[in-house]
Amino acid sequence: MLRIHFSAGDLARTRIAEEPDPLWETVLSLHQLHEKRREPVLDAWRRRRCARGAGALRMLSPLMPPRGYFPDFLTPAAASGGLDCGIDAVLATPRRQLRAELVLLSDGNPLPRWAGQLADGETGILHRLGRALRDYHASVLQPAWRDIAAHVESDRRHRTGAQCRLGTEEMLRTFAPVLRWQSPVLCADYPVERDVHLDGRGLLLVPSYFCRRTPVALLDETLWPVLVYPARPPRPEAPESPAPRLAPLLGHTRAAVLQALQEPCTTTELARCAGVSLSSASEHAAVLRRAGLVASTRERHCMHHTLTPLGNHLLTGQLVG
Repeated sequence: MLRIHFSAGDLARTRIAEEPDPLWETVLSLHQLHEKRREPVLDAWRRRRCARGAGALRMLSPLMPPRGYFPDFLTPAAASGGLDCGIDAVLATPRRQLRAELVLLSDGNPLPRWAGQLADGETGILHRLGRALRDYHASVLQPAWRDIAAHVESDRRHRTGAQCRLGTEEMLRTFAPVLRWQSPVLCADYPVERDVHLDGRGLLLVPSYFCRRTPVALLDETLWPVLVYPARPPRPEAPESPAPRLAPLLGHTRAAVLQALQEPCTTTELARCAGVSLSSASEHAAVLRRAGLVASTRERHCMHHTLTPLGNHLLTGQLVG
């Protein structure tokens, strides 16, 4: 569990990032390329990505493992000013920070030989890293950047609109169930137990296209507090709930289960949202999966469910790609 502790001053200083962050999207998209539990909505992006990024991928992958820690220096605050600003900040990382974070990364992650040169701040390897970041962005992210930016901007408008109309606390409530506001603490499911005290600095919330389930925070609490979260634009309002419209086709309960999957969830969460028993939720999800409307993957003891593009189209009338 991640718990972020706010004061009144922190609420006044909390804001939403104005643009997609190119280096956060780099790290999180690379995680998606290695993700075994894949989301169907990203399949089209994976098919389109250019093979030209293979060399960059080989260099970046050891620094950005899909599970656990990755170095904070790869996602500097300066990247909010664009890719060039972000890469310049990566190359200017103090040697002490490089060494400390790479030592932390090496605990449980075998690193290539050149990581030692990177930890020493050698100019040549730093520039290779800069080129790899630039090549990866150009070949893997840039072809889809317009869609990524539009998705993030839609989410940002939704959050900032709520903040302007209703205040920061009400805006924080719009993140449920991914983030849960229990004043004065913002909570999220997280791989480890962690408490972050903002201490009057406020929080920068960064919507991300490739952050798909669990929000991500910087480890170094001396850095400006940042929380990256899955960008989820509001769905267009419809004149009626889709469940009654789909009930004659699917049945009332199965339509309610499909509607509950507008947000990816586990079987337990699905049962709670749809108001059915755990066994009933599992059975209906299996039927919808066989129909190609739902994708399910197992992680440890939990089954995770998400709408496929076909399921999303049936529910909302809109294609997702």
